[in-house]
Amino acid sequence: MPSIPQPLDPHDDGGVAPGVAAALAAYRDGTADATAVLNALSRARLLVPVVAMLTESEVGAHGLRQEKESEMALPKLVGQDGRHAVPAFTGTEALARWRPDARPIQSTTLQVCRAAAQEGAAAVVVDVAGPVPFVIEGAVLEALAAVESGTAAQLGRATVARVEPARRRRWFSRR
Repeated sequence: MPSIPQPLDPHDDGGVAPGVAAALAAYRDGTADATAVLNALSRARLLVPVVAMLTESEVGAHGLRQEKESEMALPKLVGQDGRHAVPAFTGTEALARWRPDARPIQSTTLQVCRAAAQEGAAAVVVDVAGPVPFVIEGAVLEALAAVESGTAAQLGRATVARVEPARRRRWFSRR
């Protein structure tokens, strides 16, 4: 049975780090680029959601179907183009805006990027339901995952020290 990781900061109140909030607001307003957001995220914790998935049900004495067993799972997003992404959130308010039943697990941005790469996801989408969605993908995702896994020397093309501003692309639709 997998063990539950210890929190990064047991006194974390679930709020957004001020530097991250400022960088995302500036990105939204067009006064900062993706590099500023990535720099802020690199020093902050993210919240990765886990949700209960029903694995087995039964009919109870009252004749209604009820949960018998469930497991906790990391949900993935599916983009309009079919690619998969891992959601992550800057705070509990953004997490609840997306899915109120999800429970937060503290993680660093590098850990989230490594997990996404290991899962074969094409991106990490931060605050998918807002207030300011931000996507980490491509060579930047690969580089951040490599830094966390200790394989950064194997990446010849990507560098973490200098990140080229990416085109803004919508991963999701607001229906």
